[in-house]
Amino acid sequence: MAQVSHSTPGSSKQDQYQEIRTALRALLEGERDGLAHCANTAALLYERLADLNWVGFYFARSNTDLVLGPFQGKVACVRIPWGRGVCGTAAERRTTLVVPDVHEFPGHIACDAASRSEIVVPLLSAGRVLGVLDLDSPRAARFDEVDAHGLNAIAELLVAHSDLGRYVDPL
Repeated sequence: MAQVSHSTPGSSKQDQYQEIRTALRALLEGERDGLAHCANTAALLYERLADLNWVGFYFARSNTDLVLGPFQGKVACVRIPWGRGVCGTAAERRTTLVVPDVHEFPGHIACDAASRSEIVVPLLSAGRVLGVLDLDSPRAARFDEVDAHGLNAIAELLVAHSDLGRYVDPL
């Protein structure tokens, strides 16, 4: 198993995401199983990024639902309807959503009442939505464009080095 080093204290957010990508590449090396990669990615992000109370994945099931996958944090909603909440909306739009205050997001689904802000990154392969990467924080406005850029790069790396397509229904 690859050694995972911790982020350098005082490093910039961009440097922190670069360090996470480097650690993730080491974890992905020599393995294609997407479920295992999602589990390790959720753990890596939860360990390395501050002010999070949930990190995890939802996988696409046809064009009706997203179903809970590997995660770190409190128990979570099992199914999220396509187009509902932050996760379902990000999947439907095929775009990353940064939500500074989830209480102001129309149709927000509150799996954990402590969550205040959220970022959701679609997992895309050849235009097909495989699922989403979801991060929640108890701090309002925790996420910004640097997080969006860093997490999109992580999602692309994950999709490129795994067989995630086998865990989802064709859309």
